Amino acid sequence: MNSAKRILAILILILISFTAIAVYLMIGSPSSGILWQIRIPRLLLTLITGMTLAGIGSIYQVMLANPLAEPYILGISSGSAFGSILLGVLGFTLLMPVGGFLGAGLTLLIVWAMAQKKGSFDRSRLLIAGVISGMFFSAGISLTMYLFRKDTMLILGTLMGNLGRIFSHNEWTVFLILSFVSLILLVYLYFRSRSLEIISSGDLYAGSVGINVSRIRKEIFILSSIMIGINVSYAGIIGFIGLIIPHLVRFVIPSGQKQIYIFSVWSGGIFLVLCDLIAKNLTAIELPVGVVTAAVGCPFFIWLLSKN
Repeated sequence: MNSAKRILAILILILISFTAIAVYLMIGSPSSGILWQIRIPRLLLTLITGMTLAGIGSIYQVMLANPLAEPYILGISSGSAFGSILLGVLGFTLLMPVGGFLGAGLTLLIVWAMAQKKGSFDRSRLLIAGVISGMFFSAGISLTMYLFRKDTMLILGTLMGNLGRIFSHNEWTVFLILSFVSLILLVYLYFRSRSLEIISSGDLYAGSVGINVSRIRKEIFILSSIMIGINVSYAGIIGFIGLIIPHLVRFVIPSGQKQIYIFSVWSGGIFLVLCDLIAKNLTAIELPVGVVTAAVGCPFFIWLLSKN
């Protein structure tokens, strides 16, 4: 029964994927110029962003044994946004991915330090540390917006999620390179799935079978910070994907982190494509895609809290 259910889910996901991508590219019968210069770059940005956020959410939840763990809630997205915005308002738009990475790395250091208890890592302190760090960097973003009012649209685009970026030739080249880096890191994290499953059973047990828990945690946090920095600098803060998608996948695939991870990555990309379609076509003006993901994510988050 489980195999039949899984096969049916795969077929449905394939159908939704092809349909969503076809509609995304061809709606409105665009000219070849619009298709290649706007639609395809935006589709690639959307897919990479959704895949990365869902994949990282899946990893965080199993590694920390916490169903609420994801980049947005842990404050890493806010720190990355602050670093990206800071370089953007100073005129270094091409270096915004570097600012995003540095902001994510700084947040990671703060959260990691606050999550320590008597020299050891405490999972229960991590969410509180993430909330505090997120509030701190949100205050920094508000101050930046006040001081650099002429860059309000750039800041709002980062805060609310903006997939409508128009790439210059140099930006497009840099983005393709960074997208390739993100995909390589996603593949690498896939091969950490088995170790993460063992870690979720407890640090003592994982250590007893030869897994260096501290090193793997640090490695994954660093790699995920790189990917979050890349995503936020181009697409802004898009919350809840890392929370929603892994849970929906687990309804169909209740065990096996490798399979859950693959389906989370795949579903995350398609989910964001669908959300962006809604954001572009729901009203006469284009909505920030972060508004759509939040409209779906907030009720799901409330439901999740009531269940856990």
